[in-house]
Amino acid sequence: MSLTGRIEELSRRHAKLDDKIHAEQKRPAADDTTLKDLKRQKLRIKEEMGMLRTS
Repeated sequence: MSLTGRIEELSRRHAKLDDKIHAEQKRPAADDTTLKDLKRQKLRIKEEMGMLRTS
């Protein structure tokens, strides 16, 4: 996979996680553990995209 393709894939995953986070936050009894996990995953993807863009 090319560098651009990898960044695009990570960007799509980042957006999906963002959607999941918003959906979880809208629930009346949002699960804090789930939210933390989703946010942690999103941050890892963002960091990886940043590293790829600078290389």
